Amino acid sequence: MASQTQRPIPVIAIALFGSAIALSSFVLPPHAVAQAQQTVEVSPEAVEKLQQGLELIRGGRIPEAIAAFREATRLAPNLAPAHYNLGLALRQKGELQAAADAFYQATQADPNFALAYANLGAALLEGQNLDQAGDYLERAVELNPELGLAHYNLGLVREFQGRLADAIVAHKRAIAYSPNAPEPHFHLGKIYTQQGKTSEALDAFRKALSISPNYPEAQYSLGSLLLAQGQLEEALEAFRLSAESNSNYANAYYGAGLVFLQQGKYQDAQKVLEYARDLYRSQGNQQWTLTVEQLLQQARQGN
Repeated sequence: MASQTQRPIPVIAIALFGSAIALSSFVLPPHAVAQAQQTVEVSPEAVEKLQQGLELIRGGRIPEAIAAFREATRLAPNLAPAHYNLGLALRQKGELQAAADAFYQATQADPNFALAYANLGAALLEGQNLDQAGDYLERAVELNPELGLAHYNLGLVREFQGRLADAIVAHKRAIAYSPNAPEPHFHLGKIYTQQGKTSEALDAFRKALSISPNYPEAQYSLGSLLLAQGQLEEALEAFRLSAESNSNYANAYYGAGLVFLQQGKYQDAQKVLEYARDLYRSQGNQQWTLTVEQLLQQARQGN
């Protein structure tokens, strides 16, 4: 039997904002080590498999990394970082339920592993299991109150649940602990828009864009508010920047079409609305395809 040794176990994790739901990626800043790393008695073979999995991740070899992490969990079932990184790898491959199971095993191996609770909550959120997601995310911020991605995902949960006041609190905490993430500002803007607080919403969208200028959803949301206020040229510029940030973002062309219709520029409206319609159709969005087709009829009649 291999001799047992006690050594630090590597954990790869950092808050990664860049999608609707924040999960972690395979990078570890120095300040996260104390929170995520633990010391357990494990076999050298398990540690070797864990390290091997991390190297495979860095090389983009996800299936082989998953196999290595799974072998590490077999050799050392209480090795929380192995379960955790297995969850990250599975999530990257798109195996959401398996990823959630792996994150759960990480929390069982180490009940104080805040990042594991945060990512478990994120995986459950993506699977629309809002109540359980909220419970695990609350546990994550209880263990580590400065974990920005957990506050952000908790804000999303509360937003989906219609608990807007709680969502605002969570997103503001995410901003405090992850000041370089644009997404919490964007979601604050969405909530303020729902509440009819236009000034606050505009400010939130602009803050998101000051952090990440190439943020098509934020540009579109800003343009929509400006359009509602009758600021047509400013709205058109926002929609243009939205399309420039993502040429396949149909909403940007739809918004530009609305501006052109109000300006009486029917040929321009027809051009961008046809492009929006084709994008919606290719994306399987039948409802918006029909909506844009109705606007196209207005544009054709105006010519």
